[in-house]
Amino acid sequence: MLRCFGAKLGNNCHIYGRARIWAPWNLTCDDQATIGDEAIVYNPEHVTLGSHTIVSQQAYLCGATHDYEDPAFPFIAFPISIGSYAWICARAAVQPGVSVGEGAVLALGSVATRDLEPWTVYAGVPARRIKPRMRREAHVCVSPVAE
Repeated sequence: MLRCFGAKLGNNCHIYGRARIWAPWNLTCDDQATIGDEAIVYNPEHVTLGSHTIVSQQAYLCGATHDYEDPAFPFIAFPISIGSYAWICARAAVQPGVSVGEGAVLALGSVATRDLEPWTVYAGVPARRIKPRMRREAHVCVSPVAE
């Protein structure tokens, strides 16, 4: 259904039925990206999820706000980018314009107010660097070669 409304989804993506995507035409998911139940992707600008990215249940990707300094309170929108192998844990939130680096983890209920470095674990409100995340190579099966 999301593809019918313009979403660009790679192979084996899993978007749970109760996930809410505000503007499917502004969503790109690379192979095997997942968006969990009750996750919200508010995307008046483009949101990109890299391959093997997980956005867990009730997480919130918020792509817009208002300029509260301007008396007219204008709507302003920003893109969000989540790198490959990153994990946005349950009930975590990513604010407008934030880029989450490859392999980064945003812990349960945390709020990313600025860009997150690759292969790093973040937690808290606002999210702070907790520790590096070990990068492991994917298991590769190689057939023996007959000589």
